[in-house]
Amino acid sequence: MMNAHCTRWIAASAVLAGAAMLSNTAGAQAPRGKAPTLTRAGSTAKPPDANGYLQRWLLLDPITITIRSNQQLTDSFVQTVLKKEYFPNQFTGVPKDGDTVTVGDQELVWHALDTSDYNVNLYHFAHDRGKPAFNAIYWALTVVSCPREMPGVRLAVGSNSASIWWVNGREVIDLYGDRHMLVDDGVSKRLTLNKGPNVVRCAVVNAPGLSNMCARFLDSEGKPLKELTLTLSDAGR
Repeated sequence: MMNAHCTRWIAASAVLAGAAMLSNTAGAQAPRGKAPTLTRAGSTAKPPDANGYLQRWLLLDPITITIRSNQQLTDSFVQTVLKKEYFPNQFTGVPKDGDTVTVGDQELVWHALDTSDYNVNLYHFAHDRGKPAFNAIYWALTVVSCPREMPGVRLAVGSNSASIWWVNGREVIDLYGDRHMLVDDGVSKRLTLNKGPNVVRCAVVNAPGLSNMCARFLDSEGKPLKELTLTLSDAGR
């Protein structure tokens, strides 16, 4: 399964890398129409895909930051830029589709989206919105509803580039460096999902290049956890 995903990622990367070389990395790009894998989230509950990947997310318009050309995405750098408070309730709030926040002189919008692929293509998301895809921070969250308490599970993620992940307010995974997205690249320690809604939150920092993320839960035997639903409507608890 990993080889198949990696093959698809490499093929897509080759195409997008060419586009990235031609784009203006210093400023916003003209909107190019709907991202091919991202559509507005539906109103009915959505289960994970056949391999357990979470395909419904709230995504905030990217926050543009300054990253020096020689800056490495080290532990200290990533912790600093991703834990800086850019807007109120950044680490605790659960927004709704269309909510806005102000960062500096920019008004940024939250978007409830479904992805048709196992991953979320953040490059396409930014480009679709006419926002700079590079030198940016992407904030995302989803609400995972469980039919019962589920102890002993693990969150398994991948990102391009560095990222930090939280479950119900607890930091559970940190990925550092200018890395490619690989499935299950980072796996949390065992944790417990509560009966009902659970908030999964992440922040991804991207220098020039592609940007993606993916996530799923694994059960106590390391198998994809599929007894979940994603609605985002449970978020305002």
